[in-house]
Amino acid sequence: MASVERRRVLRWRDGAVDAGPDSLAIEEPLEIEVDGVSVSTTMRTPGHDIELALGWLVAEGAITSIDDLSEAKECFEHVDEDPEQVRRIVQVATRGKVPVEPRLHSTSSACGVCGADLIAMTRRTCHWPLAHDATSFSIETVLGQPGALLEAQRGFAASGGLHAAGLFTPDGALVCLREDVGRHNAVDKVVGWALQEGRLPLRGHALQVSGRASAELVHKAVMAGAPLLAAVSAPSTLAVDLARESGLSLAGFVRGDCLNVYAGGERLGLSP
Repeated sequence: MASVERRRVLRWRDGAVDAGPDSLAIEEPLEIEVDGVSVSTTMRTPGHDIELALGWLVAEGAITSIDDLSEAKECFEHVDEDPEQVRRIVQVATRGKVPVEPRLHSTSSACGVCGADLIAMTRRTCHWPLAHDATSFSIETVLGQPGALLEAQRGFAASGGLHAAGLFTPDGALVCLREDVGRHNAVDKVVGWALQEGRLPLRGHALQVSGRASAELVHKAVMAGAPLLAAVSAPSTLAVDLARESGLSLAGFVRGDCLNVYAGGERLGLSP
């Protein structure tokens, strides 16, 4: 499924204007249904939609294994008011009727639970405490992750408009990469892939993301059991607080030969 589309644009260069096609990242709504109930609608880039839905459910604390599911499928419904428009839905059927609280409003590509509710939810629903993961990572290897991520980003190379999340081993091998207009969607897709592959929890792995590290991304990393989250830009205060409380190693401004460690420096061989 395509992640970019061509659109006509006007370009101003060196005092002159010309018209031509440009590649833009696709952003469309995806609805998630669990046991017949619509629980969320998110704006995302098409592709790996089942992974996105399953990763979202892991972050919600609803599932931890593929065995929790009886089916997950993509459906398409034409909109009555406009037959040319299609509702894209991922329908998930659980084996135990796992209760998932519906999100009453559509979410954007950078929206989710926040504040004290997020910290409380993480503490209450985390299945794999990170204190049990003593994996160590070298600073040199972590510094190499953004470059490896960027090199593998085909959608970003075409459009310049997609975020990415990548799953790395401690020796720097890229295991899975997913792109999306939303950072949190890209992480959900990686976690959903790991769920389908029987790789949860993500012990001994690092999550690398483009852009900043929000509290929601920290929550998703913790819920997936990843001991390290690294970002090329800054974290928020809530992200740092949540990482420290959860035992997650959090690195930001991972660029060139520099990085900042905001939590869990012991996994990177650092101490205060």
